[in-house]
Formats: sequence, structure tokens, C-alpha cells
Amino acid sequence: MILIVTSKRDLTSDFVVLELQRKGLAYFRLNTEDLPKGTFYCQPGLNDSWHFDLDGVSLDLSQVKAAYFRRPGAPETLLDVAEAEQAYSAGEWQAVLQSMYWAVGNRWLNAPHAIALAEDKIRQLAAARQFGFLIPQTLIGNSPTAAGAFAAEGGVVGKPLRNAVLKGSPTDKIVFTSRIQINDQTDPLSIKACPLIIQREVKKRYDVRATVVGEMVFAATIDSQAHPETEVDWRRSSAPDLVHSSYALPEEIARKCVALTRSLGLRFGAIDFVLDLDEQLWFLEINPNGQWAWIETRTGHPIAAAIVAELERIANEKAAAGGLATA
Repeated sequence: MILIVTSKRDLTSDFVVLELQRKGLAYFRLNTEDLPKGTFYCQPGLNDSWHFDLDGVSLDLSQVKAAYFRRPGAPETLLDVAEAEQAYSAGEWQAVLQSMYWAVGNRWLNAPHAIALAEDKIRQLAAARQFGFLIPQTLIGNSPTAAGAFAAEGGVVGKPLRNAVLKGSPTDKIVFTSRIQINDQTDPLSIKACPLIIQREVKKRYDVRATVVGEMVFAATIDSQAHPETEVDWRRSSAPDLVHSSYALPEEIARKCVALTRSLGLRFGAIDFVLDLDEQLWFLEINPNGQWAWIETRTGHPIAAAIVAELERIANEKAAAGGLATA
């Protein structure tokens, strides 16, 4: 059985489910926000002694041969009690999930702890440089003096170091990559407030998304320069006419993409590049749990099939090793 850990609203997991159904493979989709609707028990010290009953379906963790960690939701307690008690209950369910993630062990496509470590953008840039990728000149920090000196040497963009979502009311806001000006008129406190990434702007022909699954790489260009609002960050617009096309990565770059992904302890990675006016590829970042369904829809790249095949490979590796290692 293949385990998918996600949420009800994660459309990307739907693609994987459809592929599993197409191949007739057994699976269990665990929408983690629904976990409090069911029951759970385990006996620590006994191999894989984890049992869940949810929506009339039973799952024993010993049945799981491979697992895909996508976008789990926070458990939603059903208790009609005060807010503090609801938070306590939800926290206890979250503790169960964290322990379960550990118990799945090396059966993950990408283990949750590996995803968390790989999200470190400083680590990503250092690793990418070691593998020989071109990287825009970069300064990370909150020093007004250093930022001013860096910006004085040429046009720059700024982007978040970690969190691209600004929580607020009535809606959250996304912090996009943007061109920024840093000069004598810049309030130093606006820079000192928190660290940020400042990079030399690379003039684009296209944005390129390379999706790594195991040893396979699926690349696509995104025609971000077709609209003024998407020139710096293509995510600023959901324009249906933002053209996506299949792109043949140079073999050397494709090999480096796989090697970088593996070096971060991952089997899956969504890597963003800029293709400049001279057809050079510049590494921006790797998302260890990035979206990919829209790429499959727009280009026909069989990413869901590749993910299911990689999950089958994990299951076969564990079977060939004589069992299901859990730690």
C-alpha cells in the first residue's frame, strides 16, 4: 500500500491518486485535518504497531510500502469546548502525526525532516554553487550598509529568506520577488527589520521550472516576459495566456539537478532557473515540496506517473532489502 499524507484541498495529490487508480495500486490518502474524526492507537516498541480507523477505512502502518508527503493540514478537533481545549486537542493530534512521520522512516519519497532542512535557501545556494550552477550575485542579511553597497553596483531584486506569505486580515498576502531600490533615501529600519535575500537581477528570456523525480527531470519554460507584471516574478499573475512550453535541459544541467536533489536527501525537487538573453541558465532555488500539477496540465509532462513509479521503486527497494526499515 502507498500512503499519501496531504489535505482535502490539495489538488496536486489528486493527480497522484488518479495515477494510482489507473495502475490498480492500493493506496491510503490521509487528509490530516480529518484525523480527529477517527481513532488511532500504537504500541511503542513493537514493529510498526500503528493503527488508524478513519471514514470506515483501516490502516496499519506495517502495510505501507512507500509514502508521499504533500501538504498536510492542521488536525481539526471536533470537541465542542473552549478555544484553549480545542488548541490542546489539535496539538496532541499534531504530535501523533510527527511521530508517525518518523515511524514511516525511509519509505518516504521525501521525508518531512529532509524537506524542512532542504528549505534552507542559504544551504540551497551553497550546494548549487558546489555543483557548478550559475548563481546570481547574492547578499543575505539586514545590514543597511552592506545592502547599500551591494545595490550600488547594479540593479537588484529582493525576496524572502524563508516565508513568502504575510499573514493578515481579511486575507493573507504573498511576498513576491520584486525590484528594489536601496540608496541614501532608503529608511535603514526597513532593511534592519529582518534579513532578506538581495540578488543581482538577471535579464530573462524565460523562467524555467525543472521538476526532478528520481533520475528523471521534466523541464518547462514559462514566458514570464510576456506581461509587465510578471517580468520579475511570474507568480504575480494567473493569466491563462502565460505560455508554458516543454524545454530540453542540457544533459549536464539535468545531471546536476538530480545530483543536487540527492545531495539534499530528496528524491523530488522543483528547481527554478532564469534563462537569460544569452541562453545561460541561472539557479534561483529548489522547492523540496513544490507544486507541479499545473506543469503537467500545461505541458503534458508525465510527472504524476513518474512519482508513482518512484514510489513503486521505493517499495521494491525495501522488499529487496528484506523488510521495511522504519528509522
